[in-house]
Amino acid sequence: MILLSIVLILLATLGAPLFTIIATSAMVGFQSEDTDLMNMALELLSIADMPFLAAIPMFTFAGYLLSESNAPQRLVRLTGALLGWMPGGLALVSLAACAFFTAFTGASGVTIIALGAILYPALRHDGYPDKFSLGLVTSSGSLGLLFAPSLPLILYGVIAEVSIDHLFLAGILPGLIMLAMLSGWSLWVNRSNRRQSYTFSMSAVRSAVRESIWELPLPVVVLGGIYSGFLAVSEAAAITALYVFLVEVVILREIRLADLPRVVRESMVLVGGILIILGVSLASTNYMISAGIPQMLLEFVASFVSSQVSFLVLLLIFLLVLGAILDIFSAIVLIVPLILPIAAQYGVHDVHLGIVFLAAMQLGYMTPPVGLNLFIASFRFEKSIMHVYSATFPFLIILTLSVILITFWPELSLWLVPN
Repeated sequence: MILLSIVLILLATLGAPLFTIIATSAMVGFQSEDTDLMNMALELLSIADMPFLAAIPMFTFAGYLLSESNAPQRLVRLTGALLGWMPGGLALVSLAACAFFTAFTGASGVTIIALGAILYPALRHDGYPDKFSLGLVTSSGSLGLLFAPSLPLILYGVIAEVSIDHLFLAGILPGLIMLAMLSGWSLWVNRSNRRQSYTFSMSAVRSAVRESIWELPLPVVVLGGIYSGFLAVSEAAAITALYVFLVEVVILREIRLADLPRVVRESMVLVGGILIILGVSLASTNYMISAGIPQMLLEFVASFVSSQVSFLVLLLIFLLVLGAILDIFSAIVLIVPLILPIAAQYGVHDVHLGIVFLAAMQLGYMTPPVGLNLFIASFRFEKSIMHVYSATFPFLIILTLSVILITFWPELSLWLVPN
């Protein structure tokens, strides 16, 4: 078994698909327990019974449609008309636009590609230093992961069997804290920058609102429908996908019908990857539970962790390392089932654990040496990876401080959640 683990780790290091590694480990585990491998197939089929699973492809499709249309430009223009007139206002525009866009796409890399082409040149033209502009666009890509209807929030709710509505509520204040801390720092370091591409004008605001009139109802449809109890999460996802399709393809016609198969294919590749990993991870989790691995892990952690505070410190360190080497979707399905029972033993609320998990994991997108956003930004803006590292470092420090605050102040996550 030890030899097999070494081989699997080696294969993963060499680039073998993650789902094959997980599936192999589960199959070998079941075989060692003399369990029928048909259980593997049954676990894969069980994901079809998950009530919120339909929300993942629907929200993903809607997000990809938005990214392919001119919605990013309209969003930037609207936020620019509202905030761009302030000293350092374009930085706030970038943060707000990226957070909103990532919440709907669920993928920070898509945000960097879709909005980065607009925001990075605009920031440079407006007199912002190159490193600041690059760091801002790179780090802003992951800000929306705590805001509804973020896919990682939905997936965590499915895996942890926690109310997705509660997770949507729990992410609001922590997400705003992260946004506010980055905004405050951005305004401070650019307080002397008086060169502005925007001047406040009510006519410009009205024009931007009219231009974005079709996208503005989206948050109301999603959040209002879910929080009012009128729509379930999966129903809100279906309505969102239908609404975005009608607006971008039928009404505005910014996406041609001929391009629709490509958009569907690209969005469903992401969904397919998530569902394959989810299916084999459920099988792997089932084996680990039957083998008593969570209990052994709990005993190991309890041997040198004596309080909730020390557990949270250890968890943060672990997640920061994990986020740098594993994507957030794989981490959720692999790690959450293992840490849930341990966190419960130390009195950590499962909703708060979810927000801490996602907030810490999103730092992994820009944590050297293998943070995904760092490589996307390096490729997209044709900058050396070391230049991207140094540009994002101040933002990484600010976000790390915000994650520490969120972790040790659970009321931020739980204040809006019903008891």
